[in-house]
Amino acid sequence: VQLQASGGGLVQAGDSLRLSCAASGGTFRHYTAGWFRQAPGKEREFVAARDYSGRLTYYADSVKGRFTISRDNANNLVYLQMNSLKPEDTAVYYCAAKRSIARLTTTAYDYWGQGTLVTVSS
Repeated sequence: VQLQASGGGLVQAGDSLRLSCAASGGTFRHYTAGWFRQAPGKEREFVAARDYSGRLTYYADSVKGRFTISRDNANNLVYLQMNSLKPEDTAVYYCAAKRSIARLTTTAYDYWGQGTLVTVSS
């Protein structure tokens, strides 16, 4: 499975942004999808995950209520809608996919996209 993330950019605090992740090369609708981010000098951290059915959805506490992960399985797409953005949301955002539904909030994913930069100015 190949993943291509897009949609990053420079926004102001309080703005919204939607990231997209396009998957190819596999039966993506059977995979769990996740979003992670990595700020400069920090480790990669979990943001959100959604299993293939949509019955399991998890968010990091720091984004709960502001970010929403969604899927378009028919078109092999995953989205991350980010509202009320804060400067501390500034990071490179990565989409990821895995076959299982175990350990969704860890970096134990099978496939990773290249990342898209989100910069939130104050």
